[in-house]
Amino acid sequence: MPRVRRRLAPLAVRPFSRLLGSYTLNELGDSVGIVALAVLVYDQTQAVAPTAAFFIVAKFLPALIAPPLTARFDQVALRRSLPTLYAVEAAVFAALALIADGNFVLPLVLALGLLDGALAITARGLTRGAVAAVLRPAGLLSEGNALMNIGFAVSSVGGAALAGLLISQWGLSTALLVDAGSFLAIAIVLALTRGLPPARVDRQPWRERFGAGMQFARTNDLIRLLLIGEALALVLFTLIVPIEVIYAKESLGTSNAGFGFLLASWGAGIVIGSFVYLLARQPTSLPLILISTAAIGIAYLGLATADTLLVACLVSLVGGAGNGVQWIAVMTALQEATPTDYQARISGLLESLAAAMPGVGYLVGAALAAAGSPRTAYAVAGAGVLLLVLAALIVRPKLKIVPAGRARARFDATTGDMPLPDTLAPAPTFEAGREGR
Repeated sequence: MPRVRRRLAPLAVRPFSRLLGSYTLNELGDSVGIVALAVLVYDQTQAVAPTAAFFIVAKFLPALIAPPLTARFDQVALRRSLPTLYAVEAAVFAALALIADGNFVLPLVLALGLLDGALAITARGLTRGAVAAVLRPAGLLSEGNALMNIGFAVSSVGGAALAGLLISQWGLSTALLVDAGSFLAIAIVLALTRGLPPARVDRQPWRERFGAGMQFARTNDLIRLLLIGEALALVLFTLIVPIEVIYAKESLGTSNAGFGFLLASWGAGIVIGSFVYLLARQPTSLPLILISTAAIGIAYLGLATADTLLVACLVSLVGGAGNGVQWIAVMTALQEATPTDYQARISGLLESLAAAMPGVGYLVGAALAAAGSPRTAYAVAGAGVLLLVLAALIVRPKLKIVPAGRARARFDATTGDMPLPDTLAPAPTFEAGREGR
């Protein structure tokens, strides 16, 4: 019980609970919005190309816009910036609801989808930075991230189902209006929230600030390793997304319901993995990242050879559990290795990679399935993930872990050095560096 109380302790730290709620609703609204808008575009055009263009514009391109946008907004007090972002999202979805009600113009829908995608990633990055600023001094960052991941997992699993219910029962425009209402509610709650991190006193031009964040990411060994490793992992993780339905129907010979069970099994595994992380004894260790990543790779290899739906669902539970641990372990390691001033930019960069890399994975996965079969894509993805884990094991001895209580280095954006002590964080932290440095 003491361990459980420790894992729930972030809920008592203000204003974490409201940040958790806003992050969860943001993901839920994003899931509902993507499904609703994809249905809208396909229903109005009856063509695959515009629907594919929507996913590129709404999911891939925002990843290129969000990092500089985050660099601009993370100098503003969060009590102003986050409500502003969510209020604009609410206006975007209200406009999309009007468009869905009989005024469809594809370029306008794509433009609004691009704007919403960029705002959503920026809001997530700023929220992650705020969570680190609030919880890291209390040594509760990993516990807070675990709770956020549970909210993310539940929203991801439930968002598509909620969108389907709203669309089938009340129509597209109603679903989009409900989405707009949820973002407006978040904006109001956060505008009334006290205790959010204040604005920077020494303001910088956003280009300079964005460049400093990118330089920090390039020159810090551990940050660079985690970002590059996660980018490659995300490509491999998402190879199978475009061909999952083909795999279920052709490779496993199952029905639409069976495909639904397969997806639900992976989603249930994510929720299980999130709870596993919440109760883990050492939730920020690098071995946990490697083990969870390996679990996903092993699951993909298992799916490549599974011959029944039951086996595929059981394997998916394992892979989903690894998925539920892996993302949050990487996010926590990044935050613990990042000085306070860089939190929003580095978290936002990871969120942008999470939005951009699946686009590459989708293309590679579709090509593999076309050249071979869905099982080929699963096999390549699984083998690639395990090779990535092996590469990380080879590189890992070059990185050292700073025990709890050791001083954190502060990054100098001009020289690339980390010479000054920063003792803001009592939690266990990772410092990138060479042995003997």
